[in-house]
Amino acid sequence: MMILDMRTIKENTKSKQKVNTESGCHPCGSKSPRLRLVELLWSFAPAFQRWSESVMTDKRLSPQRLRILGSLHDRGPRIMSDLKEELGVTATNITALIDSLEKDGFVVRREHPTDRRATIIELLPKAKNEMSLGCTAYKDRVADLFSDLSESECKELAKTLEKLWNRLQS
Repeated sequence: MMILDMRTIKENTKSKQKVNTESGCHPCGSKSPRLRLVELLWSFAPAFQRWSESVMTDKRLSPQRLRILGSLHDRGPRIMSDLKEELGVTATNITALIDSLEKDGFVVRREHPTDRRATIIELLPKAKNEMSLGCTAYKDRVADLFSDLSESECKELAKTLEKLWNRLQS
């Protein structure tokens, strides 16, 4: 029976990781630019989510909660199912988010005037005050991630992401 030396295992793992990093390849090893984008986005999206949550100073307002409040602020009262679609979350998830926002006094549910099945979500004045104070500062902290990009690189990245977003929406 062979006994493995943990130091040797760690050194071998580090050298393999270094080779992958130096070659510019994800462990899946795709060289196709489109497949490389898939790999990068699979890694980037959850890392970005975790990082953006870590720079929140007001822990009551998660990025998802801020997105809901921002949408209501920008577009006015919305039907809950529209918010669900916009955020790309399940009905259970949007209900839990709205429940917590309502409990904290940020939103109120109203009956739809013509559709008994629909619930309208409306922003309360407390949320407008909180958002004006916290949202801009939070976005500034998150935007710092892009500080190594030039203005034209930021514009090009935004243009590309908007194009992909539109494709996903169709």
